[in-house]
Amino acid sequence: MNDTPAGSAGAGADNADSAPQQARPYTRSTDRELRVTICDITSPAYLVGPNYEIEWINRQAEDFVFGKKVQSLVESESRNIFRLFLDRRKSEQADEWMDLTSLHMTVLQKGLSDARLSRLYSSISLQEAALLRDIFNSRVMMTPQQVYRLPVTISLPGNVRKNYLVHTMTFREGTFFVYLPDEGIGSDLMAMLGQRERVIGELLKRRMPSLLSMCVLFADLQDSMRISAELLPGQYFELINGLWEVSGPVFEKFKGVYGKHVGDGVLYYFLDRPGDDYINNCVNCALDLRDVMFEFSEKWKERKGWDNDLFLNTGINEGQEFFGTIRSADNIEFTALGDTINTAARLSQFAKNGQIWTTKNLVSKLSREDRNKLRFGVHRDNNPANRFVRDSFARVADLIPEENRRYHSYCTIAGLPITEIKERVKPVQE
Repeated sequence: MNDTPAGSAGAGADNADSAPQQARPYTRSTDRELRVTICDITSPAYLVGPNYEIEWINRQAEDFVFGKKVQSLVESESRNIFRLFLDRRKSEQADEWMDLTSLHMTVLQKGLSDARLSRLYSSISLQEAALLRDIFNSRVMMTPQQVYRLPVTISLPGNVRKNYLVHTMTFREGTFFVYLPDEGIGSDLMAMLGQRERVIGELLKRRMPSLLSMCVLFADLQDSMRISAELLPGQYFELINGLWEVSGPVFEKFKGVYGKHVGDGVLYYFLDRPGDDYINNCVNCALDLRDVMFEFSEKWKERKGWDNDLFLNTGINEGQEFFGTIRSADNIEFTALGDTINTAARLSQFAKNGQIWTTKNLVSKLSREDRNKLRFGVHRDNNPANRFVRDSFARVADLIPEENRRYHSYCTIAGLPITEIKERVKPVQE
């Protein structure tokens, strides 16, 4: 194996002609340097995310490690690496699946436990969970230094078995696996693997989009243009920065993922992941956000001596959409595409004075116990002075009189049944 130090990229260029043909990566040159990317890796490689789902993979890994086109699996849960290995045991290379599973459990053991193995993905069977637990409990314990490179043998076409050392790199965003062949790889590629920030940047740019169930929260500051006009620029920026400073911990508490969007509002995603109650997370985040906003507003009223109440008008919605990353300049941002996000944004525009509006679809997916913890419904004619009917819904078109100047701006969601979430219901004291 080629043990060239990561910092000796120049030596790789000098020795390129002497490297084995099959181990020499394809390179792209510029006027000043020889550069490679993760796409130039000619042996199996892939990124496993925090939920053990493959988020980037090359063709060699699909062909030789998993035996299927992983990139064609649009649902993230179907790309769970242990689910893929369990599927592999039914193939001709059934003798290899246990070694591969044990290797990955050894590398990823920090986040694994008997309890988590039982809920790695929603459709896991009792037999599959038992198999994984047996492998997990019989794995060889290793230090972080030993986990850095582990030996494995996999089958190639023509009944050829090939030895590799599995090189791993762990990031906050996941773990990168690269299978290094016995004959080694070019030193320029090894130099690239030695640059952690560059590697994870390359991987995140190419992360595969996934079809996920999610809740979306869109919140917008009411009368932001008027407030901006009433404050000096420095004070307005201070207000906005202070607002997101106090709201940030709320989103973090409920595992919200900041989303890329157009406009002045804030967009967060709550993803359906194993062990996460994504719908309740979104609802509770919206309610806590309103409480934080009330306290923030009172502080600014005292500071400025004004009567302006600061409100975040919020829309939340649930649906299934493609979720991925988009590169903007030097930034990589999460985004989702589809009507779920658009509807949440429209409901935010519909809300006023800090209201939280959501869809009948979202409320119906809550358990009866969770629904009973909420006070939700609609005021007839959308007038707070009118009678509030609990546990009820109304179409958007029925809540806005046709003569209202805002009526036509909601045509796209006119027939959507919605409801206002008022508050949590306090438990009855015995």
